[in-house]
Amino acid sequence: MHYYRYSNVEVSCWYKYLLFSYNIVFWLAGVAFLAAGLWAWSEKGVLSDLTKVTGLHGLDPVVLVLVVGVVMFTLGFAGCVGALRENICLLKFFCGTIMLIFLLELAVAVLAFLFQDWVRDRVKEFFENNIKSYRDDIDLQNLIDSLQRINHCCGAQGPDDWDFNIYFNCSSESKSREKCGVPFSCCIPDPAQKVVNTQCGYDIRKKSKSQWDDQIFVKGCIVALEAWLPRNIYIVAGVFIAISLLQIFGIFLARTLISDIEAVKAGNAF
Repeated sequence: MHYYRYSNVEVSCWYKYLLFSYNIVFWLAGVAFLAAGLWAWSEKGVLSDLTKVTGLHGLDPVVLVLVVGVVMFTLGFAGCVGALRENICLLKFFCGTIMLIFLLELAVAVLAFLFQDWVRDRVKEFFENNIKSYRDDIDLQNLIDSLQRINHCCGAQGPDDWDFNIYFNCSSESKSREKCGVPFSCCIPDPAQKVVNTQCGYDIRKKSKSQWDDQIFVKGCIVALEAWLPRNIYIVAGVFIAISLLQIFGIFLARTLISDIEAVKAGNAF
């Protein structure tokens, strides 16, 4: 008499297709980021002359969009194919990368809390470098204008930081019409004006500082951000927790699917 043993172990379709659905969102988001970044670069002529990327000394926001897009596209692709094809290598790559990103986020948050003065100095240096390149890139310009307008601030520490930019510098060598001024986003908006006055900051720093209060924001953006964070700490914490839970959920799905696949392969080996 012969006895046959049949393995009841099988890969869970539930985890398999749930992980696939999880990653298809990642993949589509990555495609959207990449498309937006490449479109922005094509509008600025970067795709026809890649040296423009290295020519900017500040931050090109499009680069950040493209990096996020590449990471999300790669992870989404690895997770989707790994789940459908039950490929352990791709699943381990997806799981390991998500875990690494999660640990890096956690480390950055802890270090930023422990070394606040060092972070403040780096943020100040970063902001000043981007002020220097304000007129060199339209996306960077829009980013700084939005930051100043939303937070009612001007410069890193104050309006005089715009001396770092050659167009707004107060030196006698400057031939710019914007000399000794500030960008329009530093101006206190007039509710009666429906059209933005882009020349409202011209020559403002030639006047005495006592006259600034009525025309421009005198608070630096670093101070404004430091004041914003305590007021919105629950929102920031909520966003961080939500992102962390999504990452942990993805790691859980990937690890569970890997365990199922390994169990099936081990069962079939007998």
